[in-house]
Amino acid sequence: MSSSTPEPAGGAAGKPGRTTGKTDGATGKSGELRRSIGLTELIFIGLVFIGPAAAVGVFGTLDANSGGAVALVYIVATIVMSFTAVSYMRMSREIPRAGTVFAYASAGIGKRAGFVAGWMILLDYLFIPSVAYLFTGIALNSIFPSVPVWLFTGVAVVLTTGLNLAGVKIASRVITIVVLVEVAVLGLVLVLGVIYLAANGPSRDWLSPLTGVGTFSIAAVFAAVSVAVLSYLGFDSLATFAEEAKGGPKIVGRATLFCLILAGVFFVAQTWVGSLLSSTSPADLQADPELEGAAYYSAVDATLGAWVHWLLALAKAVGAAFSAMIGQAAGSRILMDMGRSGQVPKFLGEVSTRTGVPWKGILVAAIGNVVVAGWATTRADGLDQLTSIVNVGALSAFIFVQAAVIGYFLVKRRGEEAPSWFKHGLIPVVGAGLLVIVLVSANPLALIIGAVWLAIGILVHLVRNRRRV
Repeated sequence: MSSSTPEPAGGAAGKPGRTTGKTDGATGKSGELRRSIGLTELIFIGLVFIGPAAAVGVFGTLDANSGGAVALVYIVATIVMSFTAVSYMRMSREIPRAGTVFAYASAGIGKRAGFVAGWMILLDYLFIPSVAYLFTGIALNSIFPSVPVWLFTGVAVVLTTGLNLAGVKIASRVITIVVLVEVAVLGLVLVLGVIYLAANGPSRDWLSPLTGVGTFSIAAVFAAVSVAVLSYLGFDSLATFAEEAKGGPKIVGRATLFCLILAGVFFVAQTWVGSLLSSTSPADLQADPELEGAAYYSAVDATLGAWVHWLLALAKAVGAAFSAMIGQAAGSRILMDMGRSGQVPKFLGEVSTRTGVPWKGILVAAIGNVVVAGWATTRADGLDQLTSIVNVGALSAFIFVQAAVIGYFLVKRRGEEAPSWFKHGLIPVVGAGLLVIVLVSANPLALIIGAVWLAIGILVHLVRNRRRV
């Protein structure tokens, strides 16, 4: 474990790029996190953040944007994200730091690149819980339409923030139950959906989840992939718990890849069935964005019955709230690592000696969640805009991760693995290229907001460095 003020590229002692020292697992020294999470708990944390039923919340948006080829969107997205997962796995083994992309880019490229990468991933981690909280509000509002989305959203923020402040060990016990329930409900919906389709036939062509409805457009598919990436973002959050994993960075890498593959299977299955059950065409969803958020629930209600809709909505609401909780926890840990490295105000690097969590970072993240989710509830296209903004931050940061692999292993030659032009060159280059294609296909407004966020980050960096001079 590193000292309380580690250098971005690793400690002075030991192998460059790796943290050194021992962790005080019992007391949790100030500035340090406790190693209290095993492999099984990591997998459950990853699954709850990703959300086994994550595709339910964005199904309508993806259906509208891709022209009905939602399953193909998730197949492409899984391939794109697998390259990033492999790079995360390599870098998390070399640099087991809670700051993830900030620490990786600092070590592989340089401190300035590390700050930019960390700043862009904050656009993801500070906003993605807002998306998940919004999913909770939409799911519960589909059952209780008289209660506004913003009220459900606010209650979810308060409850899950309290669990985060209580400590990761307590939260992980609840998470295990949430994941098992969500998987069981999703499995029931898929089985009932297949039975219904076998008896009554599909609303669309059987292959339409791959080929789309009407005219097929590869550009539309990639535009939808830029939104679908949101469903996978939980896999990278596991790296932020590298300083809390009992088995060290190797189990973090294994859990990361396992969660990504399993999530891809879940997403393709649920969107294929949902597409065939849906009687609302992609064109109708595109014409009326307000229908997109509840599109999957509407399809289930109309075909499988109201009770299945209720069950799915409740499972999704609870699952999304806990997904937001993990996102909030991950964001607070990136703030912590940047704070103790002096890249953002140092008070964000403080860790509670009682609970072993970065409590100030959690509160800052929670405030941001309330503001952003509240803004999204005031817009008919709030969900679409918010998911696109989150993904711009994530995709930008993932490109830095790919560049960090090249810089760390091939240029600086600091890794324990022997430099390989295939593993450390070709794979990250292809991964970065795919990410760039998806990024430029994103919503124009989201790209503008991402550029503004980047400009603010550069300004913050310049001001803080000028004060040090």
